[in-house]
Amino acid sequence: MSSNNDRATILDALDFAKKKTTKNWTDRQFDEALFSLRTKLDMQGQIIDFYMPTLRSHWQAEHQVKTLDGPVTVTIPTEEEEDVEENQTTAAEVLSQPRQSFQIQAKLAEIGVIMGYKVWTPPNDCMRVKEIVGEEFHHAFLEDLLLSYDGTTLSTVRQIDLIWMKGQAIIRAFEVEHTTAVYSGLLRMADLLALQPNMDIKLHIVAPDERREKVFYEMGRPVFSLLDRGPLSRSCTFLSYDSANAIRDLKHLAHTSDSIIAVYEESAPAS
Repeated sequence: MSSNNDRATILDALDFAKKKTTKNWTDRQFDEALFSLRTKLDMQGQIIDFYMPTLRSHWQAEHQVKTLDGPVTVTIPTEEEEDVEENQTTAAEVLSQPRQSFQIQAKLAEIGVIMGYKVWTPPNDCMRVKEIVGEEFHHAFLEDLLLSYDGTTLSTVRQIDLIWMKGQAIIRAFEVEHTTAVYSGLLRMADLLALQPNMDIKLHIVAPDERREKVFYEMGRPVFSLLDRGPLSRSCTFLSYDSANAIRDLKHLAHTSDSIIAVYEESAPAS
């Protein structure tokens, strides 16, 4: 569990320690408290995962919203949670972001090029990414996107971290989210689907393993759950850094189609 906000919420909701008490706790204090709580719960030797439905429903605020496609479960964070998340990105994460996020963009670019696609990455990122990939991949980096979309859509698409292109068709789009606040990439994906509701492309949030639950949590926000074309979680999946690296290391990648992503991607848990 990477979020101290989740830890504090769990301890509070399960009547172990109130948030006003845990406000300035260290990671060690949270770990020791959660260990004690697990011992107290004593679920007959079962490994206790606070994200499993039987426990999660006790601490995470979820609401059912009726839509034309049926009920959708959404998560509504409190103002306190927003403040905690906004200040949770550490200086170490900010300093390491260029190194790790650009490396993953480079891996995804190489995978796409090897599979025969052209790749797009925003101009501000392109130089950094091209410094990481081998020169043999540089020819496949697009200098512009010649797409028949309106200006607003094009501006949104141009900001996506990495895109695989075949001719004038977008095949897959990736947002690499390295730090705690993962919703910037989700917002871009949601904007794209709102602007082009009939667009049929594969969307992926790429993040470290420890961000998995955070990504799925953010997908449950009303802004992402109540899109005209249906919840974002139906169109967008999670791909871990480890999975991106594993795909890049596959033998015979040039003879593999982009459908290999389906083996590694993860969808948000069903409501």
